[in-house]
Amino acid sequence: MKSGYNVAVVGATGNAGMVTLRILSEREFPLRDIVAIASTRTLGRVVSCGNRALKTQKISDINWSDIDLAFFCAGEGVSSKNAEIVADRGCIVIDKSSYFRQHPKVPLIIPEINLDTLEKGASYGIVSTPNCVVTPLVMTLKALSEVASLKRVVVSTYQSVSGAGRRAIDELYNQSKEIMTTRSSRPEVFSKQIAFNILPQVGNFYESGISEEEEKITCETRKILMADVKIAVTCVRVPVFIGHSMSVACEFSKALPTKNIRNIFEKIEGVIVIDRRGEESGYVATPIDVQGEDAVFVSRIRKDTSVKNGLLYWIACDNLRKGAALNSVQIAESMIKIDPSLSKFRKTYSRTKEA
Repeated sequence: MKSGYNVAVVGATGNAGMVTLRILSEREFPLRDIVAIASTRTLGRVVSCGNRALKTQKISDINWSDIDLAFFCAGEGVSSKNAEIVADRGCIVIDKSSYFRQHPKVPLIIPEINLDTLEKGASYGIVSTPNCVVTPLVMTLKALSEVASLKRVVVSTYQSVSGAGRRAIDELYNQSKEIMTTRSSRPEVFSKQIAFNILPQVGNFYESGISEEEEKITCETRKILMADVKIAVTCVRVPVFIGHSMSVACEFSKALPTKNIRNIFEKIEGVIVIDRRGEESGYVATPIDVQGEDAVFVSRIRKDTSVKNGLLYWIACDNLRKGAALNSVQIAESMIKIDPSLSKFRKTYSRTKEA
């Protein structure tokens, strides 16, 4: 292993970027040097990675041939304009946005689930990390699918405002104060008031009525599981600052051994079951319970009596950690274990081959 790696965090002043910096420090990632990159709006702001104070820089000012790994945490627009350019310079991109997730040459990785895909390398020089709902969802579905094949999955999400960025957090905070004092609210980030309300919309709607977020969850889940399972998703934004939750209903090709469901979930590294019936405080996992936690929490496991071979359960996860930043850092750690030189993941695939 090299003594350390040169790392860049793009979008360092945003929710996912700041948590990425924190996790790199917490997990003692082997850093030789690290640079923080921000938009013009927050350029020059100082952020921290452990005891390192980093003044944010422009993405255009970086010599990417000197950087080993770049965590792109700034959204689809920044990734679409810059990620391929960075990969062309020999820097490996770990992208949190949705832009490359369905690209046939870009692996979509959850290290606990499909590390074998990552071991094949990344010929495009880019690795994607899934949607912040998909990661915890697929971790549980993978465990179940190894026992019985999935026929259908119905998911209802309860997504915190942090998934929409720092401005969304501010909007929930400010609206809550305003409504308690003047009974007025001014929605700017969301289409309607989010404080003391829920919005059954995450992302724009298509003509079919499906939202962008719902389509992402469906397509990404199928790509990672490598199965054409039927999936129905309804995404809802709730007035919670951090922590995504979801209700999951699964139908299987055969009956599951219901007495051992807990053990099936716990076989997946990073999943914790909180389902101690009879203990009121230990029966469910809520967004507050999972804030700052790395694990995916599963609770309310029960048989779905409305179908022949059905199961119902509840998931809660810190969307800024395992849902985003932690998964990205774990991908980088896995790369280093597979090939400390990282040569296996640098770009070798020419875009001209696609023409």
